[in-house]
Amino acid sequence: MRYVIFVLWIFCGLTMEAQNANPNEAQVYSNLTTALKIPEDVKQLSLRDQHLFYLPDNIGDLQSLLFLNAMGNNLESWNPNLLGLNTLEVLILKQNDLNYIPKDIAKLDHLILLNLAKNKLTDIPETLGQLKDLQFLHLSFNDITELPETITNCKQLEVLELDNNQLRFLPQNIAKLNGLKTLNLGYNQFYEFDPAWLIIKNLETLNLEHNHLIKLPTEIKNLKKLKTLVLNDNQLESLPEGIAKLPQLELLLLSNNSITTFPNDLSGLKNLKTLIISGNTIDQSEKERLVKELPNCKIFW
Repeated sequence: MRYVIFVLWIFCGLTMEAQNANPNEAQVYSNLTTALKIPEDVKQLSLRDQHLFYLPDNIGDLQSLLFLNAMGNNLESWNPNLLGLNTLEVLILKQNDLNYIPKDIAKLDHLILLNLAKNKLTDIPETLGQLKDLQFLHLSFNDITELPETITNCKQLEVLELDNNQLRFLPQNIAKLNGLKTLNLGYNQFYEFDPAWLIIKNLETLNLEHNHLIKLPTEIKNLKKLKTLVLNDNQLESLPEGIAKLPQLELLLLSNNSITTFPNDLSGLKNLKTLIISGNTIDQSEKERLVKELPNCKIFW
């Protein structure tokens, strides 16, 4: 249980700071009626968990708004006036009932963070690729089957969370996102490790848990900056030598596969601190070898 909590902290904690209003920068309003009395002064607005079914038309009066959190409501549609808030940098509409993203999302061209997780989205408009300043994109827990090629025009993107969707592949030019540091593809329908992912040189966290992967490419060693690799609950039977040549790797999750042995040379895993391999068939002699060759690593069997 301790390592489960630790992993949840890794994936939830890293971007929480970017999604929270900052009262040190400006007052955070939580009452829309109050905010609309002084629209030119309102920079941060939190309407979280207020049982809203729609945003009123006069939301468009808040022309200085930088931060809007309307998560945990019952929104089913986008008010067009929301898309006129072109100073907006953070938009959080997580956990609503939205089943589309309007093409005019491109009007919000100062967005740094967009969180649409836990909605009912099935596709993404090509115009999303016009958000040139976007750094954090959260689309987890939807029913998305594919991403538009234009997503790779978001050159500033650092975090892309796509877990718990219905994806089988990513755009072939995904490597154009060379600033990407976190890629979460867990709980999807990937059957192969796409070689295109190996070209994302700045990747630090890669999550592919609960997919259908049978093998990994030995070229995984090319991800030299990788710190966290999550591969639990796939169908892996063996590991390539390249996985032991990731010098920055700190956390490796391999639980619930069919792995019996590890690469012969583990000396390249100098920074590995946590290895989780429960739910595999590792015999006692292999366990003893892992303990010996990874003396600074905590291993969970």
